[in-house]
Amino acid sequence: MQAKKEISMPPRSQPSERQRRFGAELRKLRLDAGLSGDQAAALIGVDRQRVSHIESGRVDVPRNGLYSLLRSYGCVEGPLFEGLLSMAQNRGKGWWDEYRDVMGRHALDLAELEAGATSGVRSHEQLAVPGIFQTADYARAICETSDGEDAAIDRYVAFRLERQRILRDDPPTPYHAVIHEGALHTRIGSPQIMRKQLCRLIEVSRLPHVTVQVFPFEAGAYSAFSRPFTIFGGMTPELETIRLAQPLGPVLLRDRPSLDKYTKIFAKLAGLALPPVDPEMSPESHEGRDSITLIQHLMYTL
Repeated sequence: MQAKKEISMPPRSQPSERQRRFGAELRKLRLDAGLSGDQAAALIGVDRQRVSHIESGRVDVPRNGLYSLLRSYGCVEGPLFEGLLSMAQNRGKGWWDEYRDVMGRHALDLAELEAGATSGVRSHEQLAVPGIFQTADYARAICETSDGEDAAIDRYVAFRLERQRILRDDPPTPYHAVIHEGALHTRIGSPQIMRKQLCRLIEVSRLPHVTVQVFPFEAGAYSAFSRPFTIFGGMTPELETIRLAQPLGPVLLRDRPSLDKYTKIFAKLAGLALPPVDPEMSPESHEGRDSITLIQHLMYTL
């Protein structure tokens, strides 16, 4: 009876990123198996339109129906099978839903991607300290450039700080950031705000699950060539997502060639960047230039 009730639910108008991704993965598996939408519909006793809604993330598929689809599509039990089951079962709203009054779809998708990145996040930023590491004052100074009302800005800042919960969760999400030196030179707010932000960056970089590297000016133009992007790890490599920052709004990539490309780009960025902060290393043991010494130098020059 429960499965029948789920099938009869009307399509949702704005599926979340997780729901869209789940549907897209089912469609990819179906096409790879050489099955039509009508054949998939027959497997779970629904019409073709319902399969279309499932594959667009607009409706859910009952657990028994999902088992039938995955097995018929040739998806054997393993990481991908379990990952898709987990995505299908995760139907509750996240904390970010409380901010739908002020945050757009792209911001809500970002929060959901971060929360679902069980195997970690890798990010490359050029223009500012990543939001996941920002202090409240630094975040406010950025938000105030939008000329929004104070009440809305308060909500924007609160949303950005809420995203940081992934660093405090049990277990926390592994996070590796490569930040261009130019982002640390860019004056956002007062010198006091910048100093506290750089101090916060050092503080968070000492967490065992956080890696912070600075891409110095002398490392060349490769950072500018690659542009800002973030890789969100899933339960299996097939479920990773890349988010590209674009002037007209972010672009999400999920295909294997793009995932392989940006994984290699990030590896090269990390290789060219200064060594990361070592939480076990005492300050006096830094013999060469590394990320923490550069950040400290910038703090003292403000």
